[in-house]
Amino acid sequence: MILTAVHELVLAQVSNPTPQAPPLAGKFMQLLHYCTWFALLSGTGAIIFAGGRFAWEKWGGGPLESPKMVAGALIGGVVATSAGTLMNSVLGS
Repeated sequence: MILTAVHELVLAQVSNPTPQAPPLAGKFMQLLHYCTWFALLSGTGAIIFAGGRFAWEKWGGGPLESPKMVAGALIGGVVATSAGTLMNSVLGS
């Protein structure tokens, strides 16, 4: 009986808070969007550079080391683009 009274007293004092954005959330989201664009542009540039280097190595007859660069750029792109989707599913926004 005492536990029930304490439980009701605690529930009466604790309200259901409404979620609010933290201060400077808009500026942080803008910075995050800029970082996303930078990651996508640098990944695209890396794939273009690695493709050009692959063609140069193939034409020059040297050892082919650029396929590793292409694979690394593709894996990095997959990680960078899926990070937002993963965080949205985890955080539930």
